[in-house]
Amino acid sequence: RSAWLRPGSGRSFCEWKGVASYWDLLRDDGGPQERRLSRALWSYPQPTERFSALAGWFSLYPALMDGCWVDGEPVQPQPGGFYGGWILPWLQGPFKGDPAHPELR
Repeated sequence: RSAWLRPGSGRSFCEWKGVASYWDLLRDDGGPQERRLSRALWSYPQPTERFSALAGWFSLYPALMDGCWVDGEPVQPQPGGFYGGWILPWLQGPFKGDPAHPELR
């Protein structure tokens, strides 16, 4: 729901996809005030031609959410704070960011 999103601070650059913009997520837990999750999502408003299908879509960091599921299976966040990968039971690692595999940096 776009009403829950606010432009976040900073940008980053991917050599394949281009410049990413970050978004803050506003959460209303029913309490007296809403909670703001800074830079919880990102998007590529003008991705490179090869990744043009990403325009208009958002990605989110599952580690910042209370939970994420795919086909009823809980998502494990990709190790490390930089990557936003969604690790599911049917995927095999190792995955970038895993401290047990420094060769994947």
